[in-house]
Amino acid sequence: MPNTQATELVKVVVSLVNGEPAFNYLNSEGQQYDGDVTVTQAETITYQLIDDTGRGLKFAGAGFLTPFDGVIDSIEVSPDGMQLQMIDTDQTPGTTKFQFILTNSSNNLFLISPDPEVINEPK
Repeated sequence: MPNTQATELVKVVVSLVNGEPAFNYLNSEGQQYDGDVTVTQAETITYQLIDDTGRGLKFAGAGFLTPFDGVIDSIEVSPDGMQLQMIDTDQTPGTTKFQFILTNSSNNLFLISPDPEVINEPK
């Protein structure tokens, strides 16, 4: 997977609450937060999946509400499906909303996350 100037790690923790998937986000210090990332320079945002569901979750990709806005330049999923990297050259200011798309080992249905954001602040 590529590596640009800066990197940021976000842990995506998926658990089951009353049988339904619940998403939580941890920053690099292990503190829970809303999952939004603000970018002020070119960086690679690495999302690491922590599957607490016992359902064999894996990243399949990410879906964007505005895929042509230029905020995120590309994404890559690791071969084992446990990491998803978003490459952001920080060339386009603005905010983009997306949802993680996950597969599972229980059936052939996809799981879609709530929508965190990536925010590119003007230079």
